[in-house]
Amino acid sequence: MSSQRRKVLIIGGGFGGLFCARRLAKVDVDVTLLDRSAEHLFQPLLYQCATGKLSIGHISRPLREEFARHSNIRTLLGEANELDPDARTVTVLRPDETTFVVDYDVLVLAAGMRQSYLGHEEFAHWAPGMKTLDDALEIRQRIFTAFEIAETLPPGPERTSWLTFAVAGGGPTGVELAGQIREVATLTLNNEFHSIQPEEARVLLFDGGDRVLKSFAPDLSAKAGEKLTELGVEMHFGVHVTDVRRDGVTVTAKQGGAQQQFETRTVLWTAGVEAVPFARHVAEVLGASTDRGGRIQVEPDLTVPGHPEIFVIGDLVGRDRLPGVAENAMQGGLHAAACIRRDLAGQPRRPYRYRDLGSAAYISHGNALLQVGPIRLSGYLGWAAWGLIHIAFLTGVSNRISTVVTWLASIARAGRYHRAFMLGAADRPEQRYTYSTWDLPEPAPPEYR
Repeated sequence: MSSQRRKVLIIGGGFGGLFCARRLAKVDVDVTLLDRSAEHLFQPLLYQCATGKLSIGHISRPLREEFARHSNIRTLLGEANELDPDARTVTVLRPDETTFVVDYDVLVLAAGMRQSYLGHEEFAHWAPGMKTLDDALEIRQRIFTAFEIAETLPPGPERTSWLTFAVAGGGPTGVELAGQIREVATLTLNNEFHSIQPEEARVLLFDGGDRVLKSFAPDLSAKAGEKLTELGVEMHFGVHVTDVRRDGVTVTAKQGGAQQQFETRTVLWTAGVEAVPFARHVAEVLGASTDRGGRIQVEPDLTVPGHPEIFVIGDLVGRDRLPGVAENAMQGGLHAAACIRRDLAGQPRRPYRYRDLGSAAYISHGNALLQVGPIRLSGYLGWAAWGLIHIAFLTGVSNRISTVVTWLASIARAGRYHRAFMLGAADRPEQRYTYSTWDLPEPAPPEYR
């Protein structure tokens, strides 16, 4: 890399950061792509990984592999920690908690959002969200471990609580998870247990609105509700989950009324998102306005007011009610790259214009929704269109080919070939399900310590 060329720092290897970096490949700039996991994750298919339909390799790709052939792009592992806009530097935290500094001429903030627990961070201990590969693997562990534990218990309330699954949030992720868990219970595990009947597992879906998938047209939303009911998902609307415990949840009606207690050992949270801490730090340092979720108010070209060298793209953009979807991030990344290229050419920047490419949601095997302008598909046609769209956007040819093979195989048989999960070790308390310390080695005598 040349020390004389303009330095572009992209924070975040999601859709926005990836598409921005791709467009800057072979351009006369030096690009540094910083990501806290050093991989691009196809987040819309996380729930398929969580429920054993796809493997980690099907929905992720190392950023180094992606840009190995582009000499002007380097990728770094680390988490952005501190911004100095005067010196134009970002301090980065390594996994071992040491730091290093990256300087920039242009900064593209594509760090995305994280799961929000609406002011109750303690819920995260018992209710994982769905934002990272770690989340997906933890959810897989929780779902399949719940059935295994239930198999060892006699009939009664405790077994029932292990066979009850609660999902907070009726958006696309919540709907997809709820439908997948019922499919796991009724199809995947149906004939694999002796003491329990997996199809008797309850899936409870809680949402504060009056229907699922509120971003979809009412008729499609109604079809989704009907299909979920047919699958056996129990939907509760107009309520908020106000407490999450080891053995259950408390649900409170929005309009008042008595609280309801549900005994469940598996709670999954999809009820909200908020800006990552670094994005809030950037807004504070730059004096930028934010909304309640931490989205940053930007100029028409997606730069922070007073800082034309700092772009904000994707879910973090707080203008024009832009949706928090992959298409917005992709288009934002391409727009930021186009602005950088126009700067190099001495041409004026253009304002960002989002083009709505539609919405899709997976309900169950052979059943999905697709909404693109006036076009609305559901059932099998929606499912086929959903699959083709997702595969088209997968990163890397190898990812697409392997996922196509897996997906086509699933048409003939609704199997789940990636159900392996790990319980961890007794000395790792962050692993939710593990064996107790009874089998740890005895402490060595003092003279041998």
